[in-house]
Parts: sequence; C-alpha cells; structure tokens
Amino acid sequence: MTHSKPGASTPDLGARGLPVSGLSRTDGAHPPGPLASPELHNSEPVEPTRSGRARPGHGGSRTFLAKLVELGLGGGGAGRSPPRGGGAPSGPARPRAPEGSSRRFDSGCLWAGLASLQVPPSCSSIVRALHHHKLGKAAWPSLQQGLQQSFLHSLASYRIFQKAAPFDRRATSLAWHPTHPSTLAVGSKGGDIMLWNFGMKDKPTFIKGIGAGGSITGLKFNPLDTNQFFTSSMEGTTRLQDFKGNTLRVFTSSGTCNFWFCSLDVSARSRMVVTGDNVGHVILLNMDGRELWNLRMHKKKVTHVALNPCCDWFLATASVDQTVKIWDLRQVRGKSSFLHSLPHSHPVNAACFSPDGAQLLTTDQKSELRVYSASQWDYPPSLIPHPHRHFQHLTPIKATWHPRYNLIVVGRYPDPNFKSCTPHELRTIDVFDGSSGKMMYQLYDPESSGIISLNEFNPMGDTLASVMGYHILIWSQEEARMRP
Repeated sequence: MTHSKPGASTPDLGARGLPVSGLSRTDGAHPPGPLASPELHNSEPVEPTRSGRARPGHGGSRTFLAKLVELGLGGGGAGRSPPRGGGAPSGPARPRAPEGSSRRFDSGCLWAGLASLQVPPSCSSIVRALHHHKLGKAAWPSLQQGLQQSFLHSLASYRIFQKAAPFDRRATSLAWHPTHPSTLAVGSKGGDIMLWNFGMKDKPTFIKGIGAGGSITGLKFNPLDTNQFFTSSMEGTTRLQDFKGNTLRVFTSSGTCNFWFCSLDVSARSRMVVTGDNVGHVILLNMDGRELWNLRMHKKKVTHVALNPCCDWFLATASVDQTVKIWDLRQVRGKSSFLHSLPHSHPVNAACFSPDGAQLLTTDQKSELRVYSASQWDYPPSLIPHPHRHFQHLTPIKATWHPRYNLIVVGRYPDPNFKSCTPHELRTIDVFDGSSGKMMYQLYDPESSGIISLNEFNPMGDTLASVMGYHILIWSQEEARMRP
C-alpha cells in the first residue's frame, strides 16, 4: 500500500460503496445498497443550520432553490441515474422486541426484503418539496428527510482522496476545525499532534509528544480561539495549547503515572471544561482554570464525557463500569446526584449527543450501539447490533453522528462470534439511520482495508475523516473534487 504525504492528492484507489447487486453471499460483505445523488454541499451562498434551514443573510429560499438547480437538483438537470443494482439502501429492521424491552434493529446481512424496496424519488422532488414548504404545504421534517436521502445517494461517489501517516504510533483522537472545512487536528498514542489543512500543499503543523505514555485521549478546538486546542492525555494532564507547541494553561495534572485523563469536552456558552480520569473522577472547571468540583462519578475509568450542544448544563458520562450517566450540572451534589443511569451489558466507549441534542448515541466495547431519546430516558432505547469489539492495541471504536442529518457513522470490526457474521467480511465504515436503526450504506476502500476506529464528518457534513491505525484517511465526493 502506498501513502501520499499530507497535502498531496492520491489517485482513485477504487474505493466504493458496496452495492447490493455487486455482492453475493460468499463475499462476506454486508450489502448497504447503492446510493448516488447530486451534490448538496459546498453551497456557499446559503449556509444551512443544523436543522437544515438557511441562515438569515445567506441567500434565503430563492438563492437556495437557485443553487439546487445549479447543482443539478432541478428538472432534467440532474442527469445522473442511480448506480446499477436498483434497490434502496436500507435493510429490514429486526422484529420488534416484546413490549417493555429495547427496540432492536439488524445491522448484519440485509438481504431479506431488498427486492421490495424502491429507490427514492428523483432529485427534482427536492426543489418541489422546497417550494411546497415555502407555500406551507409541506412539513419541514419531510423536506429534511428528502435532503438526507440525497446525501445518502451521494455516498456512492465518495472516495479516499487524501492519506497521511505522520505518526510513529497509532492515531487516537481527531477533531475538525469548527469553521474551516478542510482543517483537522489529530492526536497520537505518543502524544504527537498534527494540524492538517489538506486543502493546501503546505506542510502540516506538527507538535512532537513525549512518546510512550503520552497518548492523546481527547482533543477539542478552543471555541473562543481556534488557534488553540484542549487536550486530555495519559501524561496525566488536561491542558490548553496553541499550535506553536506552547502550553497556555494546565487545567488538571495528576502528577503521577498512575492517574491520567481519558476524555474532555468544552462549552463556549458556559465557558466550562469537563474532563474524566481513569479511576472514575469527573472534574468541572471554568475556562480560567478554576475547579468547580471534582467528584468520583463512576466506579471505573470514564471513557467519554459529552455536554449537550443545546443545553450545555446536561452532561453525559460513559464508563467501563458498564453505565452511562446523565447529569444536570446545576444540581450536582455528589456521585448519587445523577438524573439517570443507563446500564449496559458491556463497558462503554462513548456517549455522544446528536447535533440537535435530542438523542444520545452510545457505543459499547462489544457489539451494540444504542440510541436514547433525551426527552424519555426511561423509555427503552433503540438497539443496533454491530461488531466493534475492544482490543488492547486498537484505538477504541466510537460511533458518531453526522452533523446535518440523523445518521450514525461507525467502523466495523468483523467478529466471527457475531451472529450475522459472514466469511471474509469486510472492515467497512457503516452508516445507519438514527431513527430506524437500518443500515443505509457502507464505505470501503480495498487499499485501505484495516480496522477504522474513528470516523467524523466535518461541520459542513461533506467530508469524512477516518483513523485507521497509524493512518488518517480523508473521504470526499469525487465530483466535488473535480469541479473547477
């Protein structure tokens, strides 16, 4: 396998989504179904919000309609037919569990029922739906669903177009720049950090770590100054740094190799930093470094902390003690003051709020994704069986949300003990519908066939960064790159 230097383009490696018609049962790959559609991103005149609405001052509805037509979404201008294989991308859901139990969906072999599914309507319906919505004849959710379907179609043309392998140890964390769609930061097990603008040929910014024992476990850009970033690490610190390598503030320091920090999150609105350690403590601080509280909230390592993006006084903490806990930061008095405790069957790698704050996605260390409703914590979650088992020398697999649509993205680690595992199963990136739990698509590149632990779309939602061992992969729509 050859790898390009950061900033250099790579040739088409033959990366493909996996169309149903192109596979047989002996291939061992789970059929995601073919999806291809015109582009809905890089629309500069209109910058949609998380809900998909155009922001004031960015062109309004008429400009958005015009841009959609310009991109080929109106009338006969679309011109692109879906790939061979016909059927829709999703597979059937599992039968509903008995009342009172969790809802389960099948992420395994999705062969049954595909013949009865149909390709979504032509893309001209999006323009029609926009027009109907403007006239008050169509609900916004139906319009949003149409935009999501078009995005799913576009995944058929996604390819790896940039690769980098800058570290001497595996990559362990990544974060997209909040305002620059082609810039991301990546941390490694050796404590190295790279700031990479893959849209330019300039050499990436590289900060050397301490080596063994310096693993970057959490990485976030400073929302108040994006020339700075927060890190948590096995070095035993949570700190604020700049990309010149300077440490601007140390928020926490254990002072010993026996205790380290495993996760962090930041709120710009409340100006808070929250971090969790390897023995169950969660620490809340102001951005000026003042500690608000330090409590042991879990019995074992806190693998993930996440503030709700819409109500940042809601905190989710995940742990290897097999629980996820929900906290109201305004009412924390001790380890028993959680609002809800969500038990799991295995240790938990991550708990992530959806961009609208309405759902919580958890990833365990075995074979299950869960989706909880933030308004009904006591209601049984949707369960999505999915192989992503834990391995000591593998960066833990964590599922994430797409920033614009109700879609879940997660790497697959085939497990022969997983009930729907097939021979020669591929190590794909799987895309699920967050509402139905159905598999919608799988991305795969035969020349980058390792286990992909981390996947995250940029804030625009049109470019995907993946971590595969030592390597960083950038996926983008082929037509978008070819456009002058």
